[in-house]
Order: sequence, then C-alpha cells, then structure tokens
Amino acid sequence: MSSRENTGMALGLLGVVIFSLTLPFTRIVVQELHPLLNGLGRALFAAIPAAALLLWRREKWPTWKQVKGLSLVIAGVILGFPVLSAWAMQTLPASHGALVNGLQPLCVALYAAWLSHERPSKAFWACAALGSALVLGYALYTGAGSIQAGDLLMLGAIAVGGLGYAEGGRLAREMGGWQVICWALVLSTPLLIGPVLYLAIQHQGAVSSKTWWAFGYVALFSQFLGFFAWYAGLAMGGIARVSQIQLLQIFFTIAFSALFFGEHVEPITWLFACGVIATVMLGRKTAVRPAQPGTLPAGVQLKP
Repeated sequence: MSSRENTGMALGLLGVVIFSLTLPFTRIVVQELHPLLNGLGRALFAAIPAAALLLWRREKWPTWKQVKGLSLVIAGVILGFPVLSAWAMQTLPASHGALVNGLQPLCVALYAAWLSHERPSKAFWACAALGSALVLGYALYTGAGSIQAGDLLMLGAIAVGGLGYAEGGRLAREMGGWQVICWALVLSTPLLIGPVLYLAIQHQGAVSSKTWWAFGYVALFSQFLGFFAWYAGLAMGGIARVSQIQLLQIFFTIAFSALFFGEHVEPITWLFACGVIATVMLGRKTAVRPAQPGTLPAGVQLKP
C-alpha cells in the first residue's frame, strides 16, 4: 500500500473510534428525547459550525452534479441512519445495535463497487465476507442475534447509511472530506428546521445534563467532526478498503461501554476482535482496483 493509502487507513480508524460511541450516547439521549428530535436535531445543531467553517474558508458552492450526490449523503448519514438507529436504540442495547452494525462495511464495499467503480479482487471480498461472518458469529454466540423490530430498524439504517458513506467518500475525492459533510449539513437545514422546532415544542419535562452531554457528542462528533476523518480516509485509502476498518467498531463500542458505563466484557469478545483485526489486515494486502480517471468529471482534481 502507498503512503496515501496508509494515511487513509489511519484516518478511517480515527473516524471509527469517534463513531463507536454514537450508539451508546444515542441510547442515553432517546431515554428522554424523541428519536426524531435526536436524529434530526443533532444534524441541525451540527449545521451551525459547518456553515461557519464554510463561510470562514470562503468555499465555493457545489456544482449541481455535486448537489445531487450530496442529496444521497443527506439521505444516508443525516436523515436515514441517525433517525432509524435512534428508534432502534429505544428497544435495543447499544452493544446489540453495534453487532448488527457490523454488516455495514460489506454494505459500503458493495456501494463503492456500484457508485465509485472500484473493483475489489476476489480475495478482498473473501476477507470482507469472513470479517462480517465473524461479527455475525459473535452476535449469535452471545445470544444477542434474535430478530426484533429494532434489528429491522438497524438493518434499514445500515442500508441507507452505507449509501451515504460510499457516496460521501466518492465526493470527497473531488471536494475534500470535510467539505462534503459541511455542505450536506448546510443543504439539509431547510428540511430540518420545521420538524425539529415542532418536536422541541411538543417535548415535555426537563432534560438532564447527562442527556445534553450525550446529545452534544452525537451532534459535534458523530455528525460533524468524525466525518472529517472518515470521508478523507475513504477518499485517500479507497472506499471499499477503508470501509472494512468499521468491522472493528463493534469492539471499540463494547470497550468504551465497559470503560464509561461499567459493562462487563467477556474474554471471548477479545478473541473475536483478534479474528476481525486479522481479516482487516489481510484485506489491506488484497488488490482493489481504484476508479479509473474516466469515471470522474472532466477537470476534477482529487483532494484529500
């Protein structure tokens, strides 16, 4: 792998570490706030620093073609995943949601092959399938894999979230990683203001400081800063390859749950984690043919 690809992998790992706290903190928030208020409100809150950064940097408005791509990002990572996962966290433990979320890397790789014209080798797909199988095997072994309504919501979140990840990584090659999430947040604001204000007015009762801190994390880190590293990593290291790092997210989530919330972690968890890490390391050595120059718009420059 080139130094650029290695940097992309490192940035992707940073993004995964940030995202790994999303479900635990979301579960805290939805105990007091409506899932829609959490899912849409966090994006509206994150749009404020996003707009300020774009103004400060005097960024050019995206082209119409880029706006169409950003609409997929909005549908996936601003509307779809936050709302559906928040609803799922009303009934599922965070660790259970993290287990189901282990299918997302394979989903993102499939979208990358479709949208970005990346062509992973058979060895890559074998590693991706093995990593996903290990995550699902862990879910079954721990007894948390029974199908519930929350599982279906998480599967929907994965389907639309993976689309937002893959399209955002593609756009980051021409716009830059942080520009993608900032423009997506700003362009989504007209869709968010009305529902968020209505839900805020309808809310009754005080909101605890614990909930506000959790909401602040999912707004500023999960919805904003985490994507700076994640989209830049996808653009630099390749969407299909870097997406497989997200297989580790379940274990980061469980580790943080033990550290911050006192949950007990069985030794078998770390055994499965080692297996998943091995598949990610093997996947790094497999061939992934990047998108050909002809698949990008004429005159587009690749940006980190």
